Amino acid sequence: MPFETLKRSHLKRNIIIGIVIVTIISTLVLNFTKAKYRTAQSLPLINGTVNYTPYDFKMVAMYQENDNGEYESIDTVPTHGYLLNSEESYCEVDGEKDKSIIMSYQDGNVDISINKKGTKCYIYFKKLKGSNIQSILGNYNKMTRYDFNNVYTESTTKTLFMAEDNDGITYYFAGNPTDNWVSFAGFYWRIIRINGRGSIRLIYSGEATSDMVQDHNIVGNDTQIKTDNNVFVFNNLRWENAGVGYMYASGSVMGLETSSNVKTQLENWYQDNLRDYTSYLDINAGFCGDRTPSTEENYSNGLGGTGSTETYYGAYIRLITNKNPTYLCNNISDLYTAKGADEGNGRLEYPVGLITADEVVYAGGVYRYYNTNYFLYNNQDYWTISPHSFSGPSYSKEAYMFGVFSNGIFDWGAVYLTLGIRPVINLRSDVTLTGSGTATDPYVVVTS
Repeated sequence: MPFETLKRSHLKRNIIIGIVIVTIISTLVLNFTKAKYRTAQSLPLINGTVNYTPYDFKMVAMYQENDNGEYESIDTVPTHGYLLNSEESYCEVDGEKDKSIIMSYQDGNVDISINKKGTKCYIYFKKLKGSNIQSILGNYNKMTRYDFNNVYTESTTKTLFMAEDNDGITYYFAGNPTDNWVSFAGFYWRIIRINGRGSIRLIYSGEATSDMVQDHNIVGNDTQIKTDNNVFVFNNLRWENAGVGYMYASGSVMGLETSSNVKTQLENWYQDNLRDYTSYLDINAGFCGDRTPSTEENYSNGLGGTGSTETYYGAYIRLITNKNPTYLCNNISDLYTAKGADEGNGRLEYPVGLITADEVVYAGGVYRYYNTNYFLYNNQDYWTISPHSFSGPSYSKEAYMFGVFSNGIFDWGAVYLTLGIRPVINLRSDVTLTGSGTATDPYVVVTS
């Protein structure tokens, strides 16, 4: 019957259409799945993100240590105050632990290198044990110094002094404290001050041995960066006032084209020893190599001069004539900060520099006076970042920098002399510290 033929025809057509639709959907699903496995994905949480490359990634289970030392289940990645417990954390595939899968955690983000189907990971975060610098500050007495005419040698344990820098109130150590020791990145350091922005400025004190620490006698070559002879010329530009620059340009007082020899040596050392610890450092806390000429006449002549104009710089008047140090960096173009910094000139490859002459005076030094009893004394000669002058007889003017010398005197030296280098860095304000700050129990920066 015509009706029956028509019915069979419709049935056949519907079957064909169904097969085509199923084929199309299957193809789309397969392509989507393949694309999914080829593309890195992220799992956004309320706080933080878990990044992974999905191969049928089943999900994560996360646990956080509480105040009782027990782990409890969480569904958000902690952003601070915790470390990844690498001993407890693991991933498994089909019920078997896979030790080849690598995890990392920083600033609320977890990265997992997953390359197998059916992976499930268990992530444990352990609570940091320690204090931050703001809580530690409460343990110190706060004082203010007004007289910088005499060397300062007082025992100042549990004492900080207050002054002002570009970011606010800075708390600095002076005299002979016994509680400003820090252990970081495998080296010993002394705290110079807590910057106004809250970061912690340190000066290098070397790879001290246990005997040296016990005797509180960390002096000598070990307190400076290591080379064949441990000393360096500051610059080879001896006969131009540009030679006082941590960076300089020949023929210009304020140039920033070329790195000084000291800057090059210091950054090479950083790359070999501290590059993996950069995330713990404050890149916005700079180093002031103030080249502002000390008089208006010097200023007008020097900036447009040929590079041979006799010039005395700001620290010369502040520290020699007036005995009035400052932490303020008045010439922002000479505030050396690292690339990516919000302030300063952003000309440093790495966030490392040198101590300023003003910081030496705040710590207890006085120009051309001996002081072997303050924490910056190390029985060695070493450079500061601060220019002294371009001066001398009319026929032989030379570039001079401030430095600290082995006999304990704070003085100047010509840039061609060979002095040591003591790196200065700035720890971030949110680092976690353990210890009490003494030589035998230094503040230890928690890094793992």
